[in-house]
Amino acid sequence: MASWNSTHLEVLYNVLGWLAFVSWSISFYPQVILNFRRKSVVGLNFDFVLLNLTKHSSYLIYNASLFFSSTVQRQYREKFGLNEMIPVAANDVAFSIHAVLLTVFTLAQIVMYDRGNQKVSKTAAVLVSVAWLAAAVCVFVAIPRHSWFWLVSCFNTIQVVMTVIKYIPQVVLNFRRKSTIGFSIGNILLDFFGGITNYFQMVVQSIDQKSWINFYGNIGKTMISLVSILFDILFMVQHYILYPSSKRTSDNPISLGEESSQVTKEESRSADV
Repeated sequence: MASWNSTHLEVLYNVLGWLAFVSWSISFYPQVILNFRRKSVVGLNFDFVLLNLTKHSSYLIYNASLFFSSTVQRQYREKFGLNEMIPVAANDVAFSIHAVLLTVFTLAQIVMYDRGNQKVSKTAAVLVSVAWLAAAVCVFVAIPRHSWFWLVSCFNTIQVVMTVIKYIPQVVLNFRRKSTIGFSIGNILLDFFGGITNYFQMVVQSIDQKSWINFYGNIGKTMISLVSILFDILFMVQHYILYPSSKRTSDNPISLGEESSQVTKEESRSADV
């Protein structure tokens, strides 16, 4: 069993992990609050939310299995080394649980509030269906072989793919509207900070263990940090530089209700693209 070589690095590892948990967890609330205040979800891309649910559900299965199951942990060490530290911390499991719950709540808001003509695209529905079909195939393959770590790694792979894909519909929607109204930038700023702290948590573990195996031993955690950081930077560029709300107001002053009406008309034409 691996153990920490430095108490100071262990403390720093835990501090960074829980900072990531708090930041990522809070990042869900600005969008939820914005939806509640507007009583509308116009401007929030539904594909983003649906893909996000698939991503976080898959990540929860991976994190919980590797954190709680001694069998999965044993198979992990058989693959990467008997003295390797398990790359999933308690904050990873806590975040995954919270993320699934808040994403389900956001979906409930989509059902309750004004959606205009926005809907989930056929492309997103197909992607989610393919992801869960692939997961089912992995389950049937793993059961007779008792390849449990391989199985949870399949879910980790699904969440990596969903992480890469999920941001794209919102980026495209912002581009088409030339606006980020309806999409909370507070969510992005907190997500960015969470990605930074999550990545450096892994760095601290690698420094202490004098090994970088945890980066590819848990490629999902590595990718969730890097991909989130890259897309968050893109969203910040869109919000603050390309489509600042103050510039839109001065150039073409329209009310949020009028913009929402324009967005719904546009979405009715492009929802299935």
